[in-house]
Amino acid sequence: MSIPMDYMIESFVTLANIPSPTGNAGPAIAWVEEEFRKLGLAVTRTNKGAVLATVKGANDEKHRLVAAHVDTLGAMVKEIKSNGRLRLTNIGGYAWNTVEGEYCTIESAITGKTFTGTVVMMKSSVHVHSTEVGKTERTEKVMEVRLDEKVVSKQDVLDLGIRVGDFVSYDPRVTVTDSGFIKSRHLDDKASVAIILGLLRHLNESGQKLPYTTHFYIANNEEIGYGANSNIPAQTVEYLAIDMGAIGEGQATDEYCVSICAKDSSGPYHYGLRKHLVKLADELGLNYQVDIYPSYGSDASAALRAGHDIVHGLIGPGVDASHSFERTHRESFENTYKLALAYLLHGELMA
Repeated sequence: MSIPMDYMIESFVTLANIPSPTGNAGPAIAWVEEEFRKLGLAVTRTNKGAVLATVKGANDEKHRLVAAHVDTLGAMVKEIKSNGRLRLTNIGGYAWNTVEGEYCTIESAITGKTFTGTVVMMKSSVHVHSTEVGKTERTEKVMEVRLDEKVVSKQDVLDLGIRVGDFVSYDPRVTVTDSGFIKSRHLDDKASVAIILGLLRHLNESGQKLPYTTHFYIANNEEIGYGANSNIPAQTVEYLAIDMGAIGEGQATDEYCVSICAKDSSGPYHYGLRKHLVKLADELGLNYQVDIYPSYGSDASAALRAGHDIVHGLIGPGVDASHSFERTHRESFENTYKLALAYLLHGELMA
């Protein structure tokens, strides 16, 4: 099997460098939409701003849907402080200590201009506030953005065009190492979007026919809980989310495998589909792990909550330090790609 690995990695790097915090993912969605069109796909936009591409299969009565999301963690300006610093409110689920010291970009809603800054604690100098630096809990109230502009007052910031409600995106700091590691923020879930692009490129170039008409849904609201849970074609009976596999203490997933989720905070995934995915992984000799994600929800589970009558599953590349300084390996890309392709080409439905 020829794997478009370079294309997938390059796609991830490009996509990771397009700011797309939930609520302001339009440019990233537009880039994915253009890639879909280059691959000859019929593409539609949902009213929520997601992109949906369809590949017609031999069976057009029962459909499959494969979903990933392009929106990421981020923030908004909550307050412009009297000293010219910015207080933030977070978008998505992350702890404030995971963004301390991170470079960020603020986009002015009224001018479209962008400004850079750094997320710091209010009392961050060890030479002045040595006790507070070590003991202060990092919360929204003690974190602020130090703008890379000559500002010393609230009016100075307002004069730049920055306002409450402006979006803030965190620098992904993408690095691809010679040893095969991909280090970056937003591997969740832009890595999976890149894998889907690789699958579609393979199908386009190989001419392989899918057994069922399949929809590829790239969502833009997953990090706040309601991504690809609407606009699901009525013929859809099976739904596979591709999202990152969580790594940590007590987890089987690592940075090299494809992770198959048995259960997350929403409950168990469809048992039959999970067993089918495991069977395919075994037949291919893939490096895989079946795992449980205790603090996690996917677009597939969101679709069930929305009332869709579907069989749902979840796979993805293993990602270390999720919602923080994330890392995976190209082997994880490869194993996820191979399992997803086998699933797409297999003619058995669980419903």
